[in-house]
Amino acid sequence: MNDLFASPRRTEPAIRIGIGGWTYAPWRNNFYPHKLVQRRELEYASHQLRTIEINGTFYGAQKPATYARWAAETPPGFVFSLKAPRYVTESGRLAAAGKGISTFVHGGLAELGDRLGPILWQLPPSRRFDADDLASFLDALPRELNGSPLRHVLEVRHPDFLCQRYVELARAQRVPTVFTDSPDYPSLADLTGDFVYARLMRSADDMPDGYPATALDRWADQARRWAAGHDLAALPHAAPMTPSGAPRDVFVFFIGAAKHRNPAAAMALQAKIDAGP
Repeated sequence: MNDLFASPRRTEPAIRIGIGGWTYAPWRNNFYPHKLVQRRELEYASHQLRTIEINGTFYGAQKPATYARWAAETPPGFVFSLKAPRYVTESGRLAAAGKGISTFVHGGLAELGDRLGPILWQLPPSRRFDADDLASFLDALPRELNGSPLRHVLEVRHPDFLCQRYVELARAQRVPTVFTDSPDYPSLADLTGDFVYARLMRSADDMPDGYPATALDRWADQARRWAAGHDLAALPHAAPMTPSGAPRDVFVFFIGAAKHRNPAAAMALQAKIDAGP
């Protein structure tokens, strides 16, 4: 394989650091090689990173052939996270979303094969915590697709969710909650499933790697501890912490903020994790 597309070293347990999407014009000045044709950007990005969160599916499901093409352009070991369509989580009661959930999940996701990672269900800031409504929604999430397990993760954006009752409900359903390190949305690091999913939204324009080296060191340590099965007392919780348990897959995405810095932030954090403590 051309060195241009050489893959980073893989580690166990799985700690995957990534970004949101792969089509962003400023990345053609500081991430993608000069004159790389746009149709090869996913191919290149997926050899530098271990996961990408697809935002386009938030605005509408894609055709099966599109999912198949994305899978074919990425290397073994790489996985996508897909943001589920907003029409499912933003329209009416969640308890009535069963048809929309099924349409999305069974509308071609199987074409991704082993490149299919977590499915992110993002609730809008206007949606308050309603235990019965949410329980019906979580019950409707399919737990497998063509015999393979599915991984769902929930992002909550209303302060109502910062309560023990929500954490207990999510734990009962074994659905992880996004840790959203954002100044604009509530953040809770309660472990509610068997993997961890963090979306970091504080990259800064004046930092070449998006974050200070000390901050990336701290995130590398926290990602390793999550992967080892530990809860993290240093992060905000809405309920009592869980005891240490089995190792967990960890997904960390650099999202928004100074977006042009996010690929550098992701690669710098992955390098620190690979280098070990």
